Amino acid sequence: MSGFWSRLVSLTRKEFRQLLRDRSNLAIGILLPMVLILIFGYGMSLDVKHAPVAIVFEDASPGAQEAMAGLQLSPTLAPIPLASMHEAERLMRERRIDAIVRVPSDFSRALAAGQARVQVIVHGADAGRATIVLQYLNAAIGQSALRQADRGGNASAAPAIGSVTVEQRMWFNAANTSTWYLVPGLIVLIMTLVGAFLTALVMAREWERGTLEALFVTPVRPVEILLAKIVPYFAVGMLGLALCLLAARFLFAVPMYGSLVVVVLSSMLYLVVAVSLGLVISSVTRNQFLASQVALIATFLPSMMLSGFLFDLRNTPLAVQVIGHALPATYFMELVKTLFLAGDVWPLIWRDCAILAAYAVGLLALARAVTRKRLD
Repeated sequence: MSGFWSRLVSLTRKEFRQLLRDRSNLAIGILLPMVLILIFGYGMSLDVKHAPVAIVFEDASPGAQEAMAGLQLSPTLAPIPLASMHEAERLMRERRIDAIVRVPSDFSRALAAGQARVQVIVHGADAGRATIVLQYLNAAIGQSALRQADRGGNASAAPAIGSVTVEQRMWFNAANTSTWYLVPGLIVLIMTLVGAFLTALVMAREWERGTLEALFVTPVRPVEILLAKIVPYFAVGMLGLALCLLAARFLFAVPMYGSLVVVVLSSMLYLVVAVSLGLVISSVTRNQFLASQVALIATFLPSMMLSGFLFDLRNTPLAVQVIGHALPATYFMELVKTLFLAGDVWPLIWRDCAILAAYAVGLLALARAVTRKRLD
């Protein structure tokens, strides 16, 4: 055992020196996570703000103007009054507006009879944005109708809609902002980037240069080599975790309702999974270019697209759901978002941690099996 620890400490010290000596490794492990935090935190948003909407007043009466006043007061819409549908359609084709609200010429007469209608046309190229804009428009127009009903402007509608008050409350995202949704998911992406992508790239480089073959002629064992490779990149991954937690707290004011200890421990567990996966990829490919491509396709891109980072997997086809639930990143994504926004939901924590532990054991065993002390 004393020989094991002596060799492991010596190898780990060598790996740390090599990591600090190679600036490209530091750029990927430290600089790139900082760039991702800034891009996803400040530059990317799933919210719709100040959506340009054309209002075509074919009836320019005060009643029609007042009915559309809710659009002017909405913080999420930027109304543009127009006089003709022709101009509005031109702006829609040029993608300069997201929707058209057409107030027909008989609007005032229909309003007095309690049968007023407006036409809403939404640009549907981006289905998600179109749905959100349509919801905003319906809410803004509906609020104007309620105000008119309360003042007696539409007496026939007052009994139907004027007596119900809706009190809204959003759980787990009180600010109603996508930043709270995206920033915790960055932990998963950065853990995957540092653990799998960087480890696979560096290990494959050593296979190409013959460094590992030189180690194979020494008394060190494969398990000692693997552990020495894991420790430095594990430390870099934990540094990335610290950057994410600091950014979430001080830059984006994302609350953490769960335990910080559980967040750190579960992140350490997932980092072991990611590093082990990187070791397996590098040992199988033994080529920098191939290892980087495989790591990108097999780890980073699926973690971003199929783990629930950008959209709910339940909205995808069954085949995509099966692939997504085969990824360890999916369970860590669910775990870290729950810890940040919902708190310590222990049944979910135990289940996801058990799945990640099974992945860690299996991938470590596979990395040990494919890293043999022999020359090809």
